[in-house]
Amino acid sequence: MGTKYVYSFNEGNKDMKSLLGGKGANLAEMTKIGLPVPPGFTISTEACNDYYVSNKTIKPEIVEQIEEKLAQLESELGKKLGSIENPLLVSVRSGAVISMPGMMDTILNLGLNDNTVVGLAKATDNERFAYDSYRRFIQMFSDVAMEVPKYKFENVLDKYKEQNGFKFDTELTTEHLKAIVEEFKAIYKAEVKEDFPQEPKKQLMLAVEAVFRSWNNPRAIVYRKLNDIPNNLGTAVNVQSMVFGNMGDNSGTGVAFTRDPATGENKLLGEYLINAQGEDVVAGIRTPQKIATLENIMPDIYKQFVETADKLEKHYRDMQDIEFTIEKGKLFLLQTRNGKRTAKSAINVAVDLVNEGLITKEEAIMRVEPNQLDQLLHPKFEDKSLKEAKVLAKGLPASPGAASGKIYFTADDVVEASKDGTETILVRQETSPEDIEGMVSAQGILTARGGMTSHAAVVARGMGKCCVAGCGEIKVSEVAKTIEVGDMVLKEGDYISLDGSTGVVYLGNVNKAAADMGGNFEKLMSWVDEIRQMKVRTNADNPRDAKAAVDFGAEGIGLCRTEHMFFDEERIPAVRKMILSNTVEERVKALDTLLPMQQKDFEDIYRVMGERPVNIRLLDPPLHEFLPQDDETIAELAKDMGIEPIVIKKRCEELAEFNPMLGHRGCRLAVTYPEIAVMQTKAIINAAIAVNKEGLNVEPEIMIPLVGALNEFRTVKQTIVETADEVIKAAGVELKYTVGTMIEIPRACLIADEIAQEADFFSFGTNDLTQMTFGYSRDDAGKFLGEYVDREILEKDPFQVLDQHGVGKLVQMASKLARGVKGDNIKLGICGEHGGEPSSVEFCYNTGLNYVSCSPYRVPIARLAAARATIKNPRK
Repeated sequence: MGTKYVYSFNEGNKDMKSLLGGKGANLAEMTKIGLPVPPGFTISTEACNDYYVSNKTIKPEIVEQIEEKLAQLESELGKKLGSIENPLLVSVRSGAVISMPGMMDTILNLGLNDNTVVGLAKATDNERFAYDSYRRFIQMFSDVAMEVPKYKFENVLDKYKEQNGFKFDTELTTEHLKAIVEEFKAIYKAEVKEDFPQEPKKQLMLAVEAVFRSWNNPRAIVYRKLNDIPNNLGTAVNVQSMVFGNMGDNSGTGVAFTRDPATGENKLLGEYLINAQGEDVVAGIRTPQKIATLENIMPDIYKQFVETADKLEKHYRDMQDIEFTIEKGKLFLLQTRNGKRTAKSAINVAVDLVNEGLITKEEAIMRVEPNQLDQLLHPKFEDKSLKEAKVLAKGLPASPGAASGKIYFTADDVVEASKDGTETILVRQETSPEDIEGMVSAQGILTARGGMTSHAAVVARGMGKCCVAGCGEIKVSEVAKTIEVGDMVLKEGDYISLDGSTGVVYLGNVNKAAADMGGNFEKLMSWVDEIRQMKVRTNADNPRDAKAAVDFGAEGIGLCRTEHMFFDEERIPAVRKMILSNTVEERVKALDTLLPMQQKDFEDIYRVMGERPVNIRLLDPPLHEFLPQDDETIAELAKDMGIEPIVIKKRCEELAEFNPMLGHRGCRLAVTYPEIAVMQTKAIINAAIAVNKEGLNVEPEIMIPLVGALNEFRTVKQTIVETADEVIKAAGVELKYTVGTMIEIPRACLIADEIAQEADFFSFGTNDLTQMTFGYSRDDAGKFLGEYVDREILEKDPFQVLDQHGVGKLVQMASKLARGVKGDNIKLGICGEHGGEPSSVEFCYNTGLNYVSCSPYRVPIARLAAARATIKNPRK
């Protein structure tokens, strides 16, 4: 028997996601547990991948299996596709393995044509409904399968509504709809250059092909890139018998979440529309009713739905996002999936489910994506500023957070304006999947129409973007590029602020305050710290950043860059005098001026960090970076030093380098100017002695940068040890300290066993290690890396996500060589930007590093990523 490509809903289950896609697997599961699911079948992801392998054709074997399942469906329902007496109509919907809301395409009412529409009208005794379904089908099929622009059809609908003074589509009569159908078919013919297809099986195969194609449409590609979804998964296609929410006032359609996707509160939250089809709710064309009001209109249906929602949540042990249709007073379920949620909601739901006994602490940790925490770590509006701010309008709180920016009315304009760092707000009537890139670039999103389950709301929540939807008080003109609110008119470029937690829109730029990190966040992070087996430190160069990192749970400093301290305006003159000195004596004199300042820096940091380890890197950048470039500053410095400006200019020319990143920097400075390393060592050791007298027990870690040869390390280490021991002896105290190196040159990885004989620790500086391994200048790679990722030459930007295949191998090799010499007596860490990127953190854990170090705001992300890595692969 050949490969099985097509499965009836009763042949699958929820564990078959990779084959049936998320939607198909869950339809199968709901069918299995006896819920009212309209029957149908799923064409597998393997068929989609085969379509691309087979040069974008569906091979006969797959067509044959589709026809077999279609015949079974017809037999089960006693209806036939294309029948005039009792026509079967189906929906054709995509279903990716990982949910991609709004990214893929759907076609409803497939099977209608000029004849079956008459049959449907007779079978249902509802002619208006039949023609309403037909006009929807022509528009969807034309848009999805044949790429005829949607607006051409919308213009016709708007024309009929305007001519008749109607506000809603539901007010259009049967005669209007018949005329609209004819105009829609004429649009199709003009655009496609052939008549609208009347043969239902041809419609079906074109629709299946369209869903396969939509896997690689631009918005799906952008969404996958944004959410790290592999490109080779493919999408399944679900062919499902239609149930109709547009059959009158005892019918409807809706979407609901078993808990609040914005806050996590344990209450049913959703929306529905009476006399509508499913896409109406999600598209945000009509503003829907709250699900709670369904209890007044259809109490029995509401009770059944509440019980079903509860059953699904307990069955899946997670918050569910459910799509449903009511057809003539009967409830049907069209989809369930784990609901997209904000970071706040993810944490609250996970903690509550543990408290309810449905999941374990480990499962709760695996339910929260590390990058989601980014949403929580950013500011919200200051209470004081909010009181003073002018309220412009109020909409629905669709995705929480605070955002301010200049208003723009198209995704392209937002992308363009954001290029130079301008903060932007995307303002639309309602968003559509085509707006994805603008939504990525914008600080926030404001829509005049649509509800809590509209495209804007769902996608914004997934991204962690602030969104206010369904703001009916504002009149948006995307053509004139204006917002009207009462007598006020705002133009493109005017500032507004959005509060996605309350739905309020403010005029102007409202100040923001730090986020609150207590409650369930604290509880989840306490579980994270119980479980994880790898430490998390921070990269911090001053007490302020160090304090922020400790508040976020940092267990030490993995990288304290000393050069940042030298750029202070009080210190830079002394630094410049040191660089411009002609003799060692003059250099030492200038360094002596810097010593107490540098010592105080370290004391302040030690006090903030308590007894947590602090790893201080000796001076790294080339000296010319500290010298003045403009004539005015050169003249001031010359006057202060009592020399001619020409002397300084000459020295600047001598120090200039063709390739400074590979030039006279790092340990090479300490080899040629040992007095710099002497001063810094004195400052580090004296600071430790001073704070230890106050009752601390600091053991300094001194890091030599950019080592590529064993004797480089030995030479600089000797300077450090002689200086440190002399200071300790003179102070008459005992002080432990360690000396290690930053591994950031490929050669250092290759001879890591030699360096490990002398070093107490390694800290992988993956920024420079990536730069040197690839041969990409960090400062210039931006010119081409975007295109490399777009064209899949590289899977990810290696400066953002650690290149495990190449750079990672060097890290693994160096770790193995070092451990081979010293076992667990050598401490291994990472201090490049990758230390806060979740997949890179997991790699570091699996490589056996003792800690990762990252910027303060990424510390919680790294802690959670480290815990998740531990759960997947506990260390013995």
